[in-house]
Amino acid sequence: GGIVPMIPEGLVLLTSVAFAIGVIRLGRKQCLVQELPAIEGLARVDVVCLDKTGTLTEGGMDVTELRPLGGADPSYVRKVLGALGESDPRPNASLQAIVDAYPDSAEWRCTESLPFSSARKYSGASFSEGDGENSTWLLGAPDVLLPAGDPALDEINGLNEQGLRVLLLARAARELDDPDVGAGAKPTALIVLEQRLRPDAADTLRYFEEQKVHAKVISGDNAVSVGAVAGKLGLPGAENTVDARKMPAEQAGMAEVLDENAVFGRVTPQQKRDMVAALQSRGHTVAMTGDGVNDVLALKDADIGVSMGSGSEATRAVAQIVLLNNSFSTLPSVVAEGRRVIGNITRVATLFLTKTVYSVLLAILVVCFQVEYPFLPRHLTLLSTLTIGIPAFFLALAPNKERAKPHFVKRVMRYAIPGGVIAAVATFVTYLVARHHYTGPDALPAETSAATLTLFLTSMWVLVIIARPYTWWRVALVGAMGAAFLIVLVVPWLQTFFELKLVGTQLPWTAVGIAAAAAALIEVTFRWVNHRFPA
Repeated sequence: GGIVPMIPEGLVLLTSVAFAIGVIRLGRKQCLVQELPAIEGLARVDVVCLDKTGTLTEGGMDVTELRPLGGADPSYVRKVLGALGESDPRPNASLQAIVDAYPDSAEWRCTESLPFSSARKYSGASFSEGDGENSTWLLGAPDVLLPAGDPALDEINGLNEQGLRVLLLARAARELDDPDVGAGAKPTALIVLEQRLRPDAADTLRYFEEQKVHAKVISGDNAVSVGAVAGKLGLPGAENTVDARKMPAEQAGMAEVLDENAVFGRVTPQQKRDMVAALQSRGHTVAMTGDGVNDVLALKDADIGVSMGSGSEATRAVAQIVLLNNSFSTLPSVVAEGRRVIGNITRVATLFLTKTVYSVLLAILVVCFQVEYPFLPRHLTLLSTLTIGIPAFFLALAPNKERAKPHFVKRVMRYAIPGGVIAAVATFVTYLVARHHYTGPDALPAETSAATLTLFLTSMWVLVIIARPYTWWRVALVGAMGAAFLIVLVVPWLQTFFELKLVGTQLPWTAVGIAAAAAALIEVTFRWVNHRFPA
């Protein structure tokens, strides 16, 4: 009977159940967990990297203004934009807004196209116009297509500061297959797009701030525009934006810039991956959200990859978690669920391993002192059920917002070892005192009952400590377990079944006194350990 309690078999079952319930809860919130260990990773996240489009803003945009440059004909510009929209069979959000605003007139025929690239920051197409003339057009980031110091950039910066997205339409002087096709392009018009902010984005960013999770906005858009959007949503540090093209290439320098700032623009797909690695090099646990193919590398390298349900197949394939409802507001629930599961498993593991420690030590003491093992399996079953099994089940499902910390075994054992040692010594002292007190052939049940009382009360105090901070249901849970043990002691048929019967008053009260001293020592020891070896 002394071997079985050494094995914390219930911990394995309870861990599996807690993970499974976490997955089910996330599923109800339209979160698909593709890898079970992601639950643990969520609990440790302290940095969340967000893309602006589709995360802080809704996927759709609206064209609010068309500004021809250099005396360009507005009607001709609209024809160009309509033809560009038709040339791309899979338009991104910006181009879709242009398609909606400027339908194709079907007079122009696309002869060659250059799809949009996050690294290049523009797209293009060549056309045969209705009158037989051929032309090549580029549509993309003004600060990429225009040379530094161009007077139009001042006007564009003013629009970016309002949180607007600005695209430049330029006529190329070179062929599309030229690697430097943007060189010498003639600016023709500015297209001003308004981005729709997600109504729940501000609350989500506020939640991360309260939970000490640092949000980093990493976008391919203009840094000033991204900062303006983030500022409207109340992101701390949004006023200081960083153009990723000016960031240090080496990991150490990049990590320092990332730690000091929160908003980054003109980020390439490779830079996103490098940023994740730089943050990880500083000891951060990084969650990355994304929905496009350009996010795949960063999602794969992040500790937790989160994809939108409407994202590309490649993105969904590498992500550990998929937000099926495409809602950024689901992220707090995802992080909170991870913390609840891991925090509670850490909590209840202390209960199970305390039992393992005192079971091993009791077995050693029995062998060393050459005395009979005091407990039957049914005694240990009763103790385990009331002080570990039932309480652990409820505690494992309780809310828990604390961010998980590394070194799981070390943090659990720093409580389990002293708690288990004190419980074992107190129980064995009671058992030895009882052996000297009781005599006769029926002495063993009385000795066992006294030792069981001490072990129960000592284990209950470990439960009292683990159940903190107290709520009404936790107090009720502890009280119910104590009441259940009392019922076993006073109901005759339960006394017979569990072979528990306290004889006399002197030794039972001695057992209570030893348990009280052990409980006080456990309390002092736990507080000292918490101060001396903080988690």
